Amino acid sequence: MKRFLPLLLVLVLGHPGEAPAQTRATAPPGTPTPARVSALDGEWRGTSDGGSCNAPLEYALTIEYGFVDGTAYDATARGPVPNTTRATPPEPTPSLWQIHGVAKDSGQFSLIAVASVKGRSHRDGKLSARSDGGSLVISETGGCRRTARLAKG
Repeated sequence: MKRFLPLLLVLVLGHPGEAPAQTRATAPPGTPTPARVSALDGEWRGTSDGGSCNAPLEYALTIEYGFVDGTAYDATARGPVPNTTRATPPEPTPSLWQIHGVAKDSGQFSLIAVASVKGRSHRDGKLSARSDGGSLVISETGGCRRTARLAKG
């Protein structure tokens, strides 16, 4: 056994004069790789006007490889109210919106906004977005018709 120990060590640890082979990590088969980086990639923040609802939204969007993910928050939204008159309480208004879509470097593109509300009513909306110089302009196509100018950073 003692005479095979050096041979065993060479097999396990490798020859002292050669470096161990390095392998590059690869993605598993079927994993999509990003095609290109979008000119709009980055963090975008801004506040909209109140629109017809007099309720501005605060936007926080992230664009990576052209994919848009973010939120819009309405600080004036009211939550559930106590039911003191035993009447049907009003539905809470949405305060947090989840925003998703695919950005285009030039021209207008659409985004989907889904309200995070509890209850029976499912609320969603469509947004229109476009690049305008160094800013991103987001407009509601329905509802309150708010418009926001977002800055990168």
